[in-house]
Amino acid sequence: MATKEKQKRTPQQKKKIAGKVLLGILIALLCIIAIITAINTICVASCKNYIKSINPVSYSSQLTPEEKNDYTTFVTDNDFRVMQLSDVHIGAGFMSVKKDNQAINAVAAMVAEEKPDLVIVTGDIAYPVPFQAGTFNNKTGAVIFASLMEKLGVYWCPAFGNHDTEAYSYFSREDISELYSNRQKYPHCLFQSGPKDVDGYGNYIVNVQTSKGEITQSFVMLDSHSYIDNDYFGIMWKYDCVHKNQVEWYEQQIKALTKINNNKTPKSLMFFHMPPQEMLTAYNEYKENGYKDTANSKYTGGKAGEKDLVVYPSEKNYGLFDKCLELGSTKGIFFGHDHLNNFTMLYKDIQLTYDYTVDYLAYVGINKYGTQRGCTMITTKPDGSFESKAENYYQDKYTPQKEKETVSMEDFYTDEEKGHK
Repeated sequence: MATKEKQKRTPQQKKKIAGKVLLGILIALLCIIAIITAINTICVASCKNYIKSINPVSYSSQLTPEEKNDYTTFVTDNDFRVMQLSDVHIGAGFMSVKKDNQAINAVAAMVAEEKPDLVIVTGDIAYPVPFQAGTFNNKTGAVIFASLMEKLGVYWCPAFGNHDTEAYSYFSREDISELYSNRQKYPHCLFQSGPKDVDGYGNYIVNVQTSKGEITQSFVMLDSHSYIDNDYFGIMWKYDCVHKNQVEWYEQQIKALTKINNNKTPKSLMFFHMPPQEMLTAYNEYKENGYKDTANSKYTGGKAGEKDLVVYPSEKNYGLFDKCLELGSTKGIFFGHDHLNNFTMLYKDIQLTYDYTVDYLAYVGINKYGTQRGCTMITTKPDGSFESKAENYYQDKYTPQKEKETVSMEDFYTDEEKGHK
């Protein structure tokens, strides 16, 4: 029986078929993107609607900053209270919406209870990691948090962290800086992009002064950048730090403030995201001395919860800490980044403090643990001194609008995993 010979396709026919296949793939991808975008929009709306339901902080008498000598300045003859928050990690996508609302719930509860004069956020407000958040859009996370602060009616200062503007995220530091600088939309955000000839975005200073004009405290905000040595995605943990010309800018600012302050060097506190190398030096000195204080290094409280190195600073150091020692102004440096650390070291008489973090999202399973979640409350005095206290979110005094989630108050890592105290 005769069989038909299989006809060979012509090059034109093959091109036509290939074109249809590619078109089909493109349409499928566009449909997937459209569906994810729609779901993300719904999820973001959920966060925004929750923020709308939150009550503003009830202040008996709220301080309002003024512009004095080209610096944003709070005027008071009394104590000034700062709340430090860090690593809020709002994903702003369909995969993170539940955890985003938990973070909003926690922040709102702590701010409402403490009624700080100022909130300082030391980086990683947004977390646009697609396999955990479901989006590359880092601007939406920033918008959600800025909207929360605005609804609470609290003045706040953000610094950038490594996750706020990932290499793969949609928006740059410049873009997010423009967002935070929009005083019409976010009048409570005191962010400034900083000088264009100084590296980074968000190098700025906020002062506290008495009614007689004496500066009692300066809050120095710095950009500690993201990654170095071609570690564009942060997978090698090669972290950046405060750069040399930022250190020079800091020195210039302290000297300028000294002139304004009747040639008296003002006291200052410093805030940025990445832990400085000196924190690792201080901790190792303490550890190698059998977990006992040394002449230079004193452990003053909190928990070292990370494993292995414990402290994960940059491999580079441009002399910021040494400049602090030289100028004699800065007596406290506050940072975040390592989510399971909330301890303080006094190193060469400068306080180095890890903040509690808010994170429900970044560390896998961290939403089920509570020992690392909270804030640091800092009280500055009219004489220039200050006190700080770590406050865990799961204390009874914090009563959020939505019920607190059930968490374990055990350490995230076991003692065996940590290999340290």
